[in-house]
Amino acid sequence: MTASTTPRPAAARNRLAAAGAIAVAGALLLTGCGDQRNKTGNEAGETAKSSSAPLFGKLPKKIQDAGVIKVGSDIAYPPVEFKKDGKTVGIDPDVAAALGKQLGVRFEFENGTFDTLLTGLRSKRYDMAMSAMTDTKDRQEGVDPKTHKKVGEGVDFVDYFTAGVSIYTKKGDTKGIKSWDDLCDKKVAVQRGTVSDDMAKSQSDKCEKDDKGKISIEAFDTDLEAQTRLKAGGVDAVSSDFPVAAYAVKTSGGGNDFETVGDQVEAAPYGIAVAKDNAQLRDALRAALEATLKNGAYDKVLKTWGVEAGAIKEAKVNGGS
Repeated sequence: MTASTTPRPAAARNRLAAAGAIAVAGALLLTGCGDQRNKTGNEAGETAKSSSAPLFGKLPKKIQDAGVIKVGSDIAYPPVEFKKDGKTVGIDPDVAAALGKQLGVRFEFENGTFDTLLTGLRSKRYDMAMSAMTDTKDRQEGVDPKTHKKVGEGVDFVDYFTAGVSIYTKKGDTKGIKSWDDLCDKKVAVQRGTVSDDMAKSQSDKCEKDDKGKISIEAFDTDLEAQTRLKAGGVDAVSSDFPVAAYAVKTSGGGNDFETVGDQVEAAPYGIAVAKDNAQLRDALRAALEATLKNGAYDKVLKTWGVEAGAIKEAKVNGGS
């Protein structure tokens, strides 16, 4: 189906921000997510350390010496990042590889559950986090979207893609679900810590306020677990980022397991997260992304994955809202 964006509830938040509608082409490819301890190695490209690379000099000295940027990522979120034949593949690893050619270093993806990535970034486990993470003001400022209380120092984002959120059900068994308002008194599976998780909680509050019955929310470490729960009939629907939902609908059971319901909502930028005290790396990444936009490497990656509709036009820092 052709997806379109609709306004989100004011209280909703997280893998989010504002941006134009996105209708990702049907030829979506791939899958992925993961566990905090598994290191994936150098699947993000074969770029070797090279001080002659155009933007090598912009990197912090520590990264120049190491020749590696350590990336925290939930590698179970096809087609954004996932495992195939033992390698980490997807939109994010391919974009990272293109950045690596400009910076003269390789990007080493390390697998972690999504809701622990920013903690890992703050503790210096990672140099950056890249995992279909929506750039939001809450994340920039370190604010919990539910309590609105400060829980950390926040992060900076280099925005590199745009995507919205979708709902899908078992094929032929939609339970009458056509929009978020139809989820009242239903069971919904989401990936923990994502914008879908936040939106489900916000929508549930609205359902209760309207006396329509709260949403029973089941949150999982990975989107693939949420899909399995839906397939088994344990929930009525799953919500996830549009590229992921579209890929699941297209590929699971040969396209016979799921169907998308309603319109895509909450089109917003994905951002590469960098610690607030690492502005030099942030600026180097932004410059590298800008270079790939100009030389065509960025467009080539998105075309490979059939997600050209999510392309950005310029590399922005903290463009989310």
